[in-house]
Order: sequence, then C-alpha cells, then structure tokens
Amino acid sequence: MANSTAQHSTAQHSTAQHSTALRLRLATIGDAETLLEWRNDPSTRKASHSSHTISKAEHIQWLEGILSNQNRTLYIAEIDGSPVGTARADYENPGYELSWTISPKKRGLGIGQEMVRILAEIISAPIRAEIKVGNVASVRIAEASGLILVSEKNGILHYQRGAAD
Repeated sequence: MANSTAQHSTAQHSTAQHSTALRLRLATIGDAETLLEWRNDPSTRKASHSSHTISKAEHIQWLEGILSNQNRTLYIAEIDGSPVGTARADYENPGYELSWTISPKKRGLGIGQEMVRILAEIISAPIRAEIKVGNVASVRIAEASGLILVSEKNGILHYQRGAAD
C-alpha cells in the first residue's frame, strides 16, 4: 500500500515545469499510440527488462493498469506541447522506482537528463532505478539526477538516492 504522503508528493506535481520549456504532465489513454511506438523502438527494447515487441492490445492493457494504479504515476514530457519522452514513478515502500524513455527522434539532446531531474526534484522519498549494463545514456541520466550506483547484479546496475531534505 502506498504511503499517502509520498503518493501525494508526485500527484500534486502532475504538471511540473522547470526553467526550460520542458514540462511533465500526467499520461492519459490518449498517449497510448505514442507510448507504444517509443516502447517498440529497437533501442528502447534493447534497454528494457522485457525486450520483446509489444502488441497494441498488450500495450493498452498495460497502460490501463498503470493509469488505474494509485502506486504508479506515468508522466509525458513535452516541449512546446509536443511529447518528447516519458517517465514513470512506481511507489514501493519506502520509495519510488523510476523508469524512463525518450522519443527516438529526440535522443542525444539532454531531454532525458532534464526530464528525470525534474521528476527526482518533486519526489522527496527515496528513489531508485535499475539500468541494464551498457545503457550509457540511462547511466548518465541517473547520475545527472543525483542517483548513485550502489550495486550490479545479473547485468543490472542498481542506482539510488536517499530521501531529499
């Protein structure tokens, strides 16, 4: 069960903005097609824990589950109203596990670092991320967001940050 204070911390920042034009908004079922396209991108699949191609039906079922789960918050990052990435915060006591992907057309521009840094700043609870060994871009994103490598097990790098002050 989610810690209501921690869950409230992400929910109240559903349209968080930073000093750049990048902003986070809550995902909706209307984002399904874009999210599926990003998820099935070969580079995204290679970096994911589950690397198989996802069907539209499978994806819709997953997205509906995410959107109805009070312990998960899915964001869409936008620049000037156009989606450029997605980040998710899954609450598991005592903190959140973060995951993210950037639109294949927008990779290499620093968007991931900004997006995850914004999300990390609005979560006061501890945060962590699991990154496949060799995923250099996600390692850079995690480290730029204040996460520290704490272990490696079975090809997965485990990053974390304690509770924010």
